[in-house]
Amino acid sequence: MNLKDLPLDAIPAAAKPKAGGFSTRAIHWGYNPADHHGALVPPTYATSTFAFPDVAYGARCFAGTEPGYFYSRIANPTLALLEARLTSLEQGAGAVVFGSGMGAITATLWSLLEQGDEVLADITLYGCTFAFLNHGLTRFGVTVRHVDMTDPQQVAQAMGPKTKVVYCETPANPNMRLVDIEAVATIAHAGGAKLVVDNTYCTPYLQQPLLLGADVSVHSMTKYLGGHGDLTAGAAVFADADLAKHVRLVGLKDMTGAVMSAPDAQLVMRGLKTLALRMDRHCQSAQAVAELLEAHSATAVVHFPGLKSFPQHALAQRQMRQFGGMIAFELKGGMEAGIRFMDALQLVTRAVSLGDCESLAQHPASMTHSTYTPEERAACGISEGLVRLSIGLEDIEDILADITQALKCVTAAQPA
Repeated sequence: MNLKDLPLDAIPAAAKPKAGGFSTRAIHWGYNPADHHGALVPPTYATSTFAFPDVAYGARCFAGTEPGYFYSRIANPTLALLEARLTSLEQGAGAVVFGSGMGAITATLWSLLEQGDEVLADITLYGCTFAFLNHGLTRFGVTVRHVDMTDPQQVAQAMGPKTKVVYCETPANPNMRLVDIEAVATIAHAGGAKLVVDNTYCTPYLQQPLLLGADVSVHSMTKYLGGHGDLTAGAAVFADADLAKHVRLVGLKDMTGAVMSAPDAQLVMRGLKTLALRMDRHCQSAQAVAELLEAHSATAVVHFPGLKSFPQHALAQRQMRQFGGMIAFELKGGMEAGIRFMDALQLVTRAVSLGDCESLAQHPASMTHSTYTPEERAACGISEGLVRLSIGLEDIEDILADITQALKCVTAAQPA
């Protein structure tokens, strides 16, 4: 069976993409109601397999000479439409969607690496990504090294002949460190490596890594792209269409099977329609919360790109359209104070994940980054008392009031 020439990144044949601004494309790209009985919302193809009119047609599909669908683990019309919209929003050449963000990351890296290759990764990563690299890939003969990518010169010095992938998050989960995508992409390409950037915190609305030189932009669409906390999904968007096809046929079809369902794809497309509106609100409210935290006497340090005190504020202004909805901070009193603050919250919900309508608070050292040892967390700038906030869409006055009363509980418990 020869699948290499299958046009998997094609949108439905009758659909005619509509140009326009970001939100216009997020709502309309790749779909014409007139081609679907006038249905305003694209139909959901909740099917695992597709019928062939005859054996010859099926044979052509499997040979790659017929642009048809035959099994949803490989391609599905609903998923294809979502992939086309993501490609447009990221200004890429192709996209593949998955059942989770980790599905996107693992499928992409499985497709790019072979035994004996090396991954150069930033020192701060999401806990499950860190675990996959250091406890997963290394079992199969892939070397993983970490370097502080806030300094591009350290990346240049660490590059070696076996380095095939450079991997980073920007902003990094959970401590908000930034990586200069353009500078690191130049270094990676000079060494013959691909740059993969996790763009989950920003979404394509705030940052477009491919336009800055990255080869792959990966997302947990569970977060802002879905936006409502009711699905798990992932995506990888590529600067090269052939690489997208390779990841689909190797990483998705054969290595992981991390398939996204058509109903979840429909939910993500619904989320994309309001992405710009939601991100504007997330960013505006997060700025207000960060300024409140920075000014409060109970706070030791606030990590938020929109603050002038943030060490990489200038880089954030250069490569991000706005500063995002995520905040990390430490209180005076360390972990004990952080736990007291979180337990005192009444509106903000104690939960992992991010990018939902609801404001969320979590403790990375005991939750999302518990796969690190305490020593590894310290080396990566993740303190034991760090608190991460995902600022939601509630009225900002109510968010500020809840955080203020929780801070009062912290200061009331501290010695005078």
